Amino acid sequence: MMRLFSLLGALFALGGLGSGCTSLQPGSISPLAVSAPEPERKQLTVLYVADLHAQLRAHPELFWHGGKERIEEAGGFARVAAAIQRIRAERGGEVLVLDAGDTIQGSGAAALTEGGVLIEPLNALGLDAAVPGNWEVVYGPEVLKQRARELKHPLFAANLRDAASGERLFPPYFMKEVGGVKVAVVGFTDPDVPRRQPPGYSQGLRYDGPEELPALVKEVREREGAQVVLLMTHVGLAKAVGLAAKVPGVDVHLSSDTHERTYAPIEQAERWVVEPGAFGSFLGRLDLWVEEGRVVDRRWELIELTASRFPEDPKVARLVDAALAPHEAKLSSPVGHTDVMLARYAVVENPLDNVLADAIRVAGGTEIGLSNGFRFGTPLLPGPVREADLWNFFPIVNKLKTGKVSGRQLRAFWEQELENVFAKDPEKRFGGWLPRPSGMTLRFRADAPKGQRLLALDVGGKPVEDGRLYTVTACEREGDAPDMVCRIPGVQEPRVLDVDAHEAVRRFLAGKPRLNDALQGRAVGEDLPPVLRTQQVQ
Repeated sequence: MMRLFSLLGALFALGGLGSGCTSLQPGSISPLAVSAPEPERKQLTVLYVADLHAQLRAHPELFWHGGKERIEEAGGFARVAAAIQRIRAERGGEVLVLDAGDTIQGSGAAALTEGGVLIEPLNALGLDAAVPGNWEVVYGPEVLKQRARELKHPLFAANLRDAASGERLFPPYFMKEVGGVKVAVVGFTDPDVPRRQPPGYSQGLRYDGPEELPALVKEVREREGAQVVLLMTHVGLAKAVGLAAKVPGVDVHLSSDTHERTYAPIEQAERWVVEPGAFGSFLGRLDLWVEEGRVVDRRWELIELTASRFPEDPKVARLVDAALAPHEAKLSSPVGHTDVMLARYAVVENPLDNVLADAIRVAGGTEIGLSNGFRFGTPLLPGPVREADLWNFFPIVNKLKTGKVSGRQLRAFWEQELENVFAKDPEKRFGGWLPRPSGMTLRFRADAPKGQRLLALDVGGKPVEDGRLYTVTACEREGDAPDMVCRIPGVQEPRVLDVDAHEAVRRFLAGKPRLNDALQGRAVGEDLPPVLRTQQVQ
């Protein structure tokens, strides 16, 4: 008995028992089995935008989530800023804000100033860091470096280097402590830029593959002590999903480039892959809860930045107005009219690109017209078509180029383009959507093997003959071989015209054609829905 009193006295002295402890009763838990304190749970909130494409002002946006299509006013830097500020206030300022690239290109004002018009509005958003996209090199490497110096936030990318020295242009990752959580974001931009873009844009730069990413993730975990590691890539959603299993140690993969809208995260190798749409019409929100240095819970929300949900920040709106003022007269000039809505959000065929391909074919006076499968441009509502719209349709001004190609070359071209869009291996997917034809139709199966997708190819309503030569017009690409037209090599009698793509559309619209907002069956995937909005097949 004396031993028991001695033991209890010792425990009181050590603080093992106190006035709040339960008295010993028969059947009670021993005071020696004191439970450990609950681990502290911390919340990390990450916001990110992608593929803003210099859309400084609000615009009509097409939404199709939930099986119904609707048009609403959305986006604009002032609205993006307001949404970020609202969430910052909600979280007491503990927010990490990122941009996943393709930011300083995509509008007329951006092109006329080589991205300079974006700097003040971008700096007003309060971004923490950004990855450069594939279009950030459109004005050349020196302009990219200059814009990076003008921004208040750093750019980062593991695989973008100076070709001569081999040195990285920017740091490979970005680190910050947010809400008591040490987070690292590893950056990776599109290694296909020298082939995807006109080769002249990236001359002097080197783009590496993803081989270094696992080592960098390990470095930020083990050497830098990151509790959360994010991978931010500008390679497109399909490739991002493919990378998920190849880069261990990443908590969430933040994707961009393909303008995909992931309302629900894609789970791959127990990791989430997400992408937040484009044009400032969306804001991605990722919440992570961390205990003892690891993520224990997570939540993703794709926020639609519509005028009905978010006001515009007046300060940023004034900055946007001031930045655009010198260019308003030129860009607001009308070049034509449309009685129908023209939109571009489809992988295989859409009404807007049918108009553009027709304009190219007519300007070149050829049997076939081909327009690139750009993803740019928000919907154009019935009414005037302005100079600014031409830049949204064609973000770069290229001269048109004509030539003669054989039926065999046309088949090879389409088989390769179909592989670029629908390859089963995500690593083999390349660039944007299908090129847009005029004067030509094709039927195919997307799920067929490479080289066996084409079912029918017609020009002028007649099946293509392998040995016959056909005339074609497309856009010249800076740095391409002289006999290359729209990624078709070995073209006969190539000729660069004095007219560019913008002028081709001006002339076409001046003829007051009857524009059509219906699909015309120019490209039909027999195993695809009539309107395909995504390249991502889960």
